[in-house]
Amino acid sequence: MFPLSNPDRLVIDINNSDISFKRSSLPKPFGVIEAIRLGQVKGSSRVVFEFNESIKPAKIFMLTPSGGFSYRLVIDVARAEDKVDNNKAINDKKEVTKKPLIVIDPGHGGKDPGAIGVSGIKEKVITLSAGLELRKQLLATNKYDVYMTRDKDETLSLGSRVKKARDKKADLFISLHADSIRKSGTKGLSVYTLSDRASDKEAEALADRENKADIIAGIDLSAEAPEVVGILIDLARRETMNYSGQLANLLVQELRKEVTTLPNTHRSAGFAVLKAPDIPSVLLEMGYLSNKDEEKLLKRADYRKRLLEAVVDGLDNYFDQKSLAF
Repeated sequence: MFPLSNPDRLVIDINNSDISFKRSSLPKPFGVIEAIRLGQVKGSSRVVFEFNESIKPAKIFMLTPSGGFSYRLVIDVARAEDKVDNNKAINDKKEVTKKPLIVIDPGHGGKDPGAIGVSGIKEKVITLSAGLELRKQLLATNKYDVYMTRDKDETLSLGSRVKKARDKKADLFISLHADSIRKSGTKGLSVYTLSDRASDKEAEALADRENKADIIAGIDLSAEAPEVVGILIDLARRETMNYSGQLANLLVQELRKEVTTLPNTHRSAGFAVLKAPDIPSVLLEMGYLSNKDEEKLLKRADYRKRLLEAVVDGLDNYFDQKSLAF
């Protein structure tokens, strides 16, 4: 068990266990508790309590089975005392912590309708509605800054979507889509990351560019030898792919609790919008518009809301894990 700050959280890891509940079955926030999240981390169950003020554990103890209850872990918490740093007495301003910037990319748009559903609904309409809802939910947490590649019906090239995210120095990129295939019985959500083969080609293409400045997170590579450029890009790309894979797995973990998913839900493909070498990126196929039942669900605002609440839970878990690594 350990605390985290910005926002204030208490993290409890339970070794060799598997706790899985639907979001709707969790207790609603109350008092100082802002949110409760569950997840799996390396074979252990993780429970995260998020608070709306500074809290510290005061007493921890175990209750044995009695009165129809099984074993219970009890944690008493107390408000943390304000700490004063005398070295900063002159400047009484709180240090501002930079929020992670999440770029949401609603697929297709404008002249590109994307997939067409069995009722005639266009994918671009579904993805924009989902993107706006996801932005609303993320901003409501007050933990993230959010930028959308499009917030209206407009045409964007695939390259411009990636460029927007890199220009904004995004911490994460999530592209929203809805699929369509000939097999109308197929349904289920999937999460894609970039495949190794596609990204190797992209690393080679990036290394061959005439202007190598600012390819990776502001590092100027223009003076480096070509083989050094290739190595640096490859290292950055590998790290980014690792983060993308972690994110995809955490998203799948939460989404499976709420919606139907495809077998082997985390998949890889050479999507152009996932090829930024320095931004963890995933593409979320929310379902199949070619399946009449799933199309009906994707057209419903309440279903999209529930689906995207699971996405927010996955994103929270991802950034919780990243904060532990530093």
